[in-house]
Amino acid sequence: MTTKYSKLVDVTRCDGCRACMVMCKNWNDLPVEPEEFKGSYQSHDKCGANTWNVLTFTEHETENGGFEWLFRHSACMHCTDAACVKVCPEDAMHYTEFGTVNTNYDKCVGCGYCVQNCPFGIVQLTTLVDEKGKEYEQAQKCTMCVDRLQEGMKPACVEVCHMDALVYGDKADMVALAEERLAKVKDRYPNANIYNPIGVDGTQTFYLLADKPSVYGLPENPKVPTSATVWKDYAQPLGKAMLGVTTMAVIGGFISNKLFNKQGEEGGNHDE
Repeated sequence: MTTKYSKLVDVTRCDGCRACMVMCKNWNDLPVEPEEFKGSYQSHDKCGANTWNVLTFTEHETENGGFEWLFRHSACMHCTDAACVKVCPEDAMHYTEFGTVNTNYDKCVGCGYCVQNCPFGIVQLTTLVDEKGKEYEQAQKCTMCVDRLQEGMKPACVEVCHMDALVYGDKADMVALAEERLAKVKDRYPNANIYNPIGVDGTQTFYLLADKPSVYGLPENPKVPTSATVWKDYAQPLGKAMLGVTTMAVIGGFISNKLFNKQGEEGGNHDE
């Protein structure tokens, strides 16, 4: 049985320094992504193809009429039941030996189904240029620094966090640590909770939040879209059996587009 590892994000310890963002850019050699100044402390609206984690700043009014900043390290959640893995027609989105979700760039064809179905709105497409000057698209997101994990190192963002707000290790240990920390902050944050949504069978990046998820821009009960389950468990296997892999790639695109266009009617949530 594969041991699952997780990153615990304890927002009650975060001081908003953004070191995790800088370290992520440096380690993964991600290009600069300038954004227009919007009069906010937050540098980017959300994660993007070239910005794999974003520190969010939320102005929050306390119950006694006071004011405080709420910070959140936002990145790929690495769902245990990942919609992006279910809908990928090329098996480019896959689970790693660490229980995280990564992209095989050699297989990715830039179809965008992962973007459309991510319940957290994290996966994005980037435009690249091949050696012949032809443009193509690929799905991009946080990899949990799988290259570092394979060498026995921690993810870059965890390594640089000076507040111990980001912690990485065996998932069972991280859950126990989250529960221990939750008990300690309940007096200060009565609404504090552990965010490890069961609708996606838990996530490998999970949170200790000081307030309810929606306050931090997170969906209260994210789920794998019905269209993704239909595609992975029924349409794709049946089509491959009847038509062969090559023909299915064409027909499957048509089927999945029809399914995904109905996603909004099914209540899919694409907010972070």
